[in-house]
Amino acid sequence: MRQTTGLISTYSSDEFGICSALYELGGMVVMHDASGCNSTYTTHDEPRWYDMDSMIYISAISETEAILGDDDKLIGDLIETAKELQPKFIALVGAPIPYMIGTDLDAVAKIVSRRTGIRCFAFAANGMRDYTAGISMALEQMVKEYAADGSKGSNANMCRQQDSTRKSDADHASEEFDNIQKKNKKDSGDGGCIVNIIGATPLDFSLNGSISSIQRWIADHGMANGICLSMGCSLEDVEQAGEAQVNLVVSAGGLAAAKVLRERFGTPYVAGVPFGERFSGFLADQVREAAMTSENCVSYIAAKNLLCAAGSGSYRDAAYRRKNISDPAVHREIIPGKPKTGSAKNTGGNPDVGKTLAIIGEAVCSASLAAAIEAEYGVKADVLCPLETGVELLHPEDFAAPEEDDLLRLIGNYTGVIADPLYRPLVRDGQKFYPLPHEAFSGRIYDGVNPNLIAVRLAQKP
Repeated sequence: MRQTTGLISTYSSDEFGICSALYELGGMVVMHDASGCNSTYTTHDEPRWYDMDSMIYISAISETEAILGDDDKLIGDLIETAKELQPKFIALVGAPIPYMIGTDLDAVAKIVSRRTGIRCFAFAANGMRDYTAGISMALEQMVKEYAADGSKGSNANMCRQQDSTRKSDADHASEEFDNIQKKNKKDSGDGGCIVNIIGATPLDFSLNGSISSIQRWIADHGMANGICLSMGCSLEDVEQAGEAQVNLVVSAGGLAAAKVLRERFGTPYVAGVPFGERFSGFLADQVREAAMTSENCVSYIAAKNLLCAAGSGSYRDAAYRRKNISDPAVHREIIPGKPKTGSAKNTGGNPDVGKTLAIIGEAVCSASLAAAIEAEYGVKADVLCPLETGVELLHPEDFAAPEEDDLLRLIGNYTGVIADPLYRPLVRDGQKFYPLPHEAFSGRIYDGVNPNLIAVRLAQKP
């Protein structure tokens, strides 16, 4: 029963992550599920629904069809609708019912593609994974299918060489961090290096101006904007994905696509979101350095290590905490010992005592915010990640916490919590709670109060 929740909501599912990632690309997206699931997505998880047209449909599978496995009806409906609408592609998205009855979605997709002449992709979603898995599946498939092969041409040398000397002495690390923005303001030549944004959907980035602020941040640091996969992006734009020198991965859902682009075009990726003034400057420096060295970087981990070297924190080796969320062992035991109830400072077997802040949420956004808070205020923050994420996106100090039970056992070790408002029931007496809405968790409830924290000084010290 550990995979049940009694106090909090649940995250958007993998089905809806696929829909969100493909929403603007001109395809026909069909969830093979019972009637009603489409309205759940459009009502709660898709803020673009009322202002932007998209071909998002549900197959409305009936009980009889589920029992008898009538795939001919699904195939016929797909072909008829596709011939009428002429979408750029067709995405057939799995769900709990076809998952349980063993529907061969790949075979259906091949038949539909052959009969319509339109590319049809099957996505093995099952409604039991979270939205990050769906975004990952969708974006990876899109760049595999549509990112044009070929050289980057003249764009390959667009990044002007800048002083890359780094002071290795830990005593100089803090000074280096302070000077990053000043260095990044140097002119980088015509257009600067091209930077793609990978992994952007409204499920992680509410329609509060965050994406346009990231694009403005890129331009302000002498770089040029490439595509934004996938907000404000067309299928034709995806074809140009290989023209960039760097891919900025802004969510765990964008990592797989960035790795495909790395393999195909040699494009390095940098993971991070430019929150706050100081960390956003550091991230810009990492993006420019990646363009010159072609080395991948998880920027917020690099920032934490730099801050640690400067003496702002004490990060002991805790590699046992950096675990892959897909490992069943993680679901059974994340930290040794069982925490006791009571005081917020009760560690219950956790070797680290007296932690300050816990940030609950998606790995890249939450860890970037943690680095930004520490950079600006010197306040240490750990990430408790309840979502599927790659091990490389977790700092050794952070936790994979996939279940409500895991969060309950961990949260008492901190004096403050930053999370979506619907996490408030987990917070204990005496702990401070800082609400930060997350569209994938609470839907559109808090759209009007969701702050844009891109490249601005964080106003409140936690």
